[in-house]
Amino acid sequence: MSKKKILIIVGVVVLVAGIVAATVWRSQSKVPAVLASQAARQELISAVSGSGQIKPKTYVNLGATSFGRITHLYVKEGDFVKKGQIVAEVEDESPASQLAAQKETISTNQSNVVADVANEKTAEANVEEAKADLEQKSFDYERYKQLYKEQLVSKADFDAKKSAYDVDVATLAQRQAAVNQAHAQTEAARRQVLQSMATLRGNQYNLDLTVSRAPFDALVTNVPVREGETVVVGIQNAEGSTLMTLADMSVITAEVKVDETDIVNVALGQSADVTVDALPGKIFKGHVTSVGDQALLRTTGIATSQSTTGTEEAKDFKVIVTLDTPSTDLRPGLSATAKITTAQKENVLTIPIQALTLHDSAEDNKKPGSVSTNVKSNPVQGVFTLQKISGKLRAIFVPVQTGITGSTDIEVLGGLQEKQQIVIGPYKVLRTLKNNTAVKIDTKPQTVTPDTGS
Repeated sequence: MSKKKILIIVGVVVLVAGIVAATVWRSQSKVPAVLASQAARQELISAVSGSGQIKPKTYVNLGATSFGRITHLYVKEGDFVKKGQIVAEVEDESPASQLAAQKETISTNQSNVVADVANEKTAEANVEEAKADLEQKSFDYERYKQLYKEQLVSKADFDAKKSAYDVDVATLAQRQAAVNQAHAQTEAARRQVLQSMATLRGNQYNLDLTVSRAPFDALVTNVPVREGETVVVGIQNAEGSTLMTLADMSVITAEVKVDETDIVNVALGQSADVTVDALPGKIFKGHVTSVGDQALLRTTGIATSQSTTGTEEAKDFKVIVTLDTPSTDLRPGLSATAKITTAQKENVLTIPIQALTLHDSAEDNKKPGSVSTNVKSNPVQGVFTLQKISGKLRAIFVPVQTGITGSTDIEVLGGLQEKQQIVIGPYKVLRTLKNNTAVKIDTKPQTVTPDTGS
């Protein structure tokens, strides 16, 4: 064989090999590359998050209870106070003088009672004296009446004895009336003392109002006044002066807002982890103690039932998480985030959330370029599994039933087996992938494209 023929044969072989390689490369380039994972068993925690602020369960605005100038402020913002501790005083000259004057009035009234009791004793003694005198006059009158019948005494003498007797009867009646009058006067004096003591208690109460005390163990969160300022008491339609705000820090809550799409999963008693922006690295354990039943507009925070606008916008619900162990590091108003555990299961079959897709079987029956199909649209939730069929790796759609959702994974209740391979991406491929499509597994390391803001 000549050298020329050999070169021709080699050229033909190389050309055929190139054509075959190009055909194989073109067929492989049309096969979509997918990311693969496996259905695996693990512990799955479903949680929702809400942001808000730290609030004490109980707090009060301690208002002025007496009109006047503040003479003493014994606390400042950030101080802890005990129940009954004096926190402020208002000038007390007027109520103190009224109290002193009333004490003197009571003393005078009590002296009057003593004098009236003495008058009672005198009146009672006069009655006894009148009774004795009347008894003597009664004996004389009866004796002279008998003597007069026997005509042993003159009528003038008899009339004198009878007159003396009648005078003593009248005198006794008069002195008994004086006793009753003395008793009434004493009773009136005693009631006057009681009335004066009631007035004294009112004066003492008014004096006590000049001293403000802490109603419970609390943290002083706000003191808007200073010594020397004049404070007023609130009346019907006018707000009074506020001396300070006290917060009971023995029970601390995180009041957060949860999105309307998540609130259906939140229930009383669920555990929660609360983090505070001002205390990085610290997690406070708590539990849900209140779930709001009114939606709040996200832009204004007003309940939808109170809103006068008809615009549709995102809504939140208020949830209160009570911390299990309060901390002295916490302050009212600190920004907080609560991660509420709504469900927790162990050893459940899970898949990555991004693997879940809605697949419409009608799309598989469409011919390329067609607009409509006679098959009714019926999207089904499921995943694409990876199966080798006739030596080729294919994506086979399998409907699945799901359970609770975690942060990155979702529970599978049926349709998959443990360690079964599934397609988890890329998203662009997954959303257009059709059933029984030939695929290949992308083994290249995934890189994250930085966000340039464009």
